[in-house]
Amino acid sequence: MSGFPADFLWGCATAAYQIEGAPKADGKGPSIWDRFVHTPGHLPEGETGDVACDHYHRFREDIALMKRLGMQAYRFSLSWARILPQGTGAVNAAGVAFYSNLIDALLANGIEPMVTLFHWDLPAALDDRGGWLNRESADWFAEYARVAFEAFDGRVKKWVTINEPWVVSDGGYLHGTIAPGHKNRFEAPIASHNLMRAHGAAVKAYREVGQHEIGLVVNIEPKYAASNANADVAATRRAAAYMNEQYLDPALLGSYPPELREVFNGAWPEWDRGDFELIRQPVDFIGVNYYTRSVTRHDDDAWFLKAAAVRQPLATYTETKWEVYPQGLTDTLLWVRERYGDVPLYITENGAAFFDPPVAEDGRVRDPLRTDYLKKHLLAVREAIAAGVDIRGYLVWSFMDNLEWTLGYAKRFGIVHVNFDSLERTPKDSAHWYSRVIASHGESLSERL
Repeated sequence: MSGFPADFLWGCATAAYQIEGAPKADGKGPSIWDRFVHTPGHLPEGETGDVACDHYHRFREDIALMKRLGMQAYRFSLSWARILPQGTGAVNAAGVAFYSNLIDALLANGIEPMVTLFHWDLPAALDDRGGWLNRESADWFAEYARVAFEAFDGRVKKWVTINEPWVVSDGGYLHGTIAPGHKNRFEAPIASHNLMRAHGAAVKAYREVGQHEIGLVVNIEPKYAASNANADVAATRRAAAYMNEQYLDPALLGSYPPELREVFNGAWPEWDRGDFELIRQPVDFIGVNYYTRSVTRHDDDAWFLKAAAVRQPLATYTETKWEVYPQGLTDTLLWVRERYGDVPLYITENGAAFFDPPVAEDGRVRDPLRTDYLKKHLLAVREAIAAGVDIRGYLVWSFMDNLEWTLGYAKRFGIVHVNFDSLERTPKDSAHWYSRVIASHGESLSERL
């Protein structure tokens, strides 16, 4: 026995802005990322997503490659501004047609689509109206979601409302590191709250018109105290509440963790209790994005959380300076069940950026560190399944190298190599290894690399 359920889904994931390109094609409106990357100083060497992987024009080629590798599911995101160029109002028929053709091509190749409504690329027209700081954003999102549901539900049976609201708020409104580039601790909790209200509004809309499954995707980074000292334990608790519980608690428990009042200090608002009735809509699953852990200590010089990560000696670190720690994935999955009950889970992102050599003369891209990373994390998933956690699928991040947001094109997460000059796709050794894992339904994990 492989240790994975018979109906376990194996697949891969991407996000619209990172791969599609074609930012002005066929009536698409601009997003906050189109603006952000064209602002000098935000990306290395003036890189943008204007071409990216040109998936907009090459999606059939990419789907054919997914089929050859044996993918059973593909998680991708819709560009809100491609469907509603102004964010609300007039629907762009050409944008709907693009995703309709993409979905049809996936189904024709036996690949199940999992569609994410929002993966960070808010229409610029809505940012001009306050973006996620505007309470009307929940209504905007529900309107957009309903357009997508009515166009694609039935062919799409697994929906995600929002991907990683923590990153949107922390990077976009607190630290200013990603679009829209604000840096204001008073804005961050408002943006987070409205993201969660938008999630609830979209789920509510889905229950009216949809027939299948819908959930929320969060990134979880388990926090381990660097010592038993009270200050380190308290810092770890703050960090966990801020990153891991700020979104799951309201979605699944109907409240925020009390530590957030301390974290935000005077910037933490008093929330309308009625908002939590909207936020806490019953979901069919939670998607967990896992990459690394944090060993945490108290640090008076660390802005905001007064907490800092401690680098671990002798550990392997990825190109993004994230520790490789597979046990953290098992711990995370067990923690979700312990805190929130037996909610169905998907691993919606898991992967690593390592230095990849160029395509060799024999056509191979040898990436043993990524293969080792994926194997150990899949074994961690299997361990959680053996402990009784309801895990229904695993989607590797990412299908192919892409624009890694503000890191540009240098950090390669893909199991498929992309030559960003010619746009040629070449499966890496990790892709061929993962293909064998899928074909064996996990049995080949027992084989030595």
